[in-house]
Amino acid sequence: MKRLIEKGLMFGNLIEVSSPALIERYNRALKHLTGKTTKLADFHIDISGYSPEIGVELEDDHYLNPNGCNRQFILLTTSQKGSPLLNIKFSTSRGILQQFIEVNEAQLFALTARDAVAGELQGSVYEVSTPAKLLEMRQITVEADTIGGHVADAEKLTALIERFRAEPDGWRDDALIGDMIGLARKTGDVTRMPITLPAMTFSQPNFWTSHFGGLYIFQDTRVPGVIATMPRESLGKMPIFPVFDMTQRNSIAEWLELNGLVEPIVQARDMDAAGVLRQKMDFILVDAADVLGVEIGDARRTELRKIAYKLGESLPEEFLGLSALLRWVEGAGSWPRITSEHPAYFYTLRAAAGPNRDLVNMLLAELSPKDVRQMFITHKELFYLSYAKWSDRKRQYVADFLEREYKVDAQGAREALFGAEPSMDPRQRPSAKPSRDMTDLVGPWGAVQQGRRR
Repeated sequence: MKRLIEKGLMFGNLIEVSSPALIERYNRALKHLTGKTTKLADFHIDISGYSPEIGVELEDDHYLNPNGCNRQFILLTTSQKGSPLLNIKFSTSRGILQQFIEVNEAQLFALTARDAVAGELQGSVYEVSTPAKLLEMRQITVEADTIGGHVADAEKLTALIERFRAEPDGWRDDALIGDMIGLARKTGDVTRMPITLPAMTFSQPNFWTSHFGGLYIFQDTRVPGVIATMPRESLGKMPIFPVFDMTQRNSIAEWLELNGLVEPIVQARDMDAAGVLRQKMDFILVDAADVLGVEIGDARRTELRKIAYKLGESLPEEFLGLSALLRWVEGAGSWPRITSEHPAYFYTLRAAAGPNRDLVNMLLAELSPKDVRQMFITHKELFYLSYAKWSDRKRQYVADFLEREYKVDAQGAREALFGAEPSMDPRQRPSAKPSRDMTDLVGPWGAVQQGRRR
């Protein structure tokens, strides 16, 4: 992983903590949440305050998330909102933390100027011993306060002030006045500068979780469903149907179409379909050459073309399918029929616009694992696991490509591949049941539903 770290492709945008004052605040918060402290003189933290260096020191990568379902967090600065979330257990966690910081940024800025803010992403369950319990986590509530309890004290002071104003003889109540003065020494003048940090609740009906080998849970789609990385029988009884695993490609393809969750990349608006197809083919060639031990040189397109000639009949079906589709896009071939049984099928899709876009692209990355760029962008947990298993030759190629082609304009690359970011405003989100014409439904090569009708 050292190569990725050096190129800024892993642990990027973490916040450095090196001043004694911030380390002291962090230790107070860490002691409050976990009963532990760090002896490190400097370290880095993610959006939740998790530090990989402290994880190594404590021999516990989950010291802020011991039960795996109610993540704790430590905020030293509002700048953490731009940092990644490491050791993800739920795909929604970073977005929830980021929204919490952005909505309360002014208050958090003032609070973190004097103390660390600690809190928790509270679900409705306290442990996830069975897969079925994950479906009970439909909402997440975020509660936080400084270690010194400034928010709680401000609420108490506000209540005392209201009582003082309401009671006719309040000015004679020495105990009341003494309590107000004592709290005001900690909070300041809450009448002029109110301190509030209300609990926020977020809906979480659809999400990915790393529990039980990896699950994609969709509960508010037209047809709900669960897609598992492990064999579906290993999940036991589930309170939702259908339940798929990754071997059921036809069923997953039909389910995605029924819910209007995907679109063919050749029909995507404002997308260079030919360029995207060529890049996917390059990734597939590199993987095939690496498996067969064929030297890839500098892996530029001219070199890869020579590799394609050399592989001949050994070219992967994914490559051949995308090649046929590319010929059609460029007007040099007939309309190909790529069914959901074809290994290239999921490489030809991207998520449809909407609130589930990122989650669906995450699923597609797992169904088309040779597209290393999509995997890195949409499913970093899977990318890092896969990277550790690749040969050093493939690691070098992928790291160089991502540094050269993606890192220089990450936001532009994301929009070019997947479209504009989904709106966080529910009023601007597309309907859960978008209208789609027949061409959209069956895809340009005839999707599984059309095949079944025949």
